[in-house]
Amino acid sequence: MPHVIAASGPGARRTYGTYWTHTVAAFGDKRLDEISPSDIEAQMRHLVANRRIRRNDRGGHSVAEHFISAVRAIYTRAVNDNLLPASHNPADKVPKPRRRPSTRHSLSPAEIAALADEITTSGHDAVLDTLLFRLHLETACRRGGALALREDDIEPTTCLIRLHEKNNTIRWQPASPTLIASLLAHRQHRGNDKPTPEPLLRHTNGNPITHRRYDHLWQRLGKHLPWVSARNISTHWLRHTTLTWVERHYGPSVARGYAGHAHPRSDDITAVYTKPSLPDLATALSAYTREPHPLATTPPPLNSLPTFPILARQP
Repeated sequence: MPHVIAASGPGARRTYGTYWTHTVAAFGDKRLDEISPSDIEAQMRHLVANRRIRRNDRGGHSVAEHFISAVRAIYTRAVNDNLLPASHNPADKVPKPRRRPSTRHSLSPAEIAALADEITTSGHDAVLDTLLFRLHLETACRRGGALALREDDIEPTTCLIRLHEKNNTIRWQPASPTLIASLLAHRQHRGNDKPTPEPLLRHTNGNPITHRRYDHLWQRLGKHLPWVSARNISTHWLRHTTLTWVERHYGPSVARGYAGHAHPRSDDITAVYTKPSLPDLATALSAYTREPHPLATTPPPLNSLPTFPILARQP
């Protein structure tokens, strides 16, 4: 188990760490080749039956899926290290539950307006919360991408931010001049006021934010807006909201680029040659925020569909 943990990335350790602990507790006195598929399935069902029930519980489906993935990671490593033959992998013989469709979807302008009003008028650091809200709603970046932002990830001349996201991907994402100015001001008042590899987003005391900032934000919003708690709204819903808008107005190709998704494997060879460029993404952003962008190929349309209220506010 120590070899598996040491060879795993931070994402795998965060996702599977708890399940690896359960695996050691259940099978720690056995050899790898003494554990059967039935043993693994029995432990999976035990964890599902004794899981902590949360607001977003869906019958323990994710517990089962993550546990099987965690055990498979152990046996895959053992096979690769020649501790076991490839034919002896009991984890592969336990079917992993089929992933259920996500319950997340885009939020309506009225819902975004309600969130914006609550964020900008409550809490002990509305400036930071508003900046985070706009960052995610405007760029559709993931929470991990925001937390990984560094002070040297802002390119003010062409209004771009550099995102470090899942699977070690690094990409440039257009941002409005207003958001860029707000990020620079944030860096000036709470950071080093210059490009450094230090974390960008910070509390008033200068400490970098963590995922707990998001947890506290949505807990507070859930107390003031009951529908947020009932539907388990989170930061990722903002990503759904923005990407839905981009897809409806600029098509799947631009939406895929805006999201930072890799091009799916398919027989559509032409799609390989028609990947969206930064000007394409900037043009969509410009229409979305109704702000000119230095890389946009066309100015923001005056008669575009109504955008969301938070995009008209200064963080």
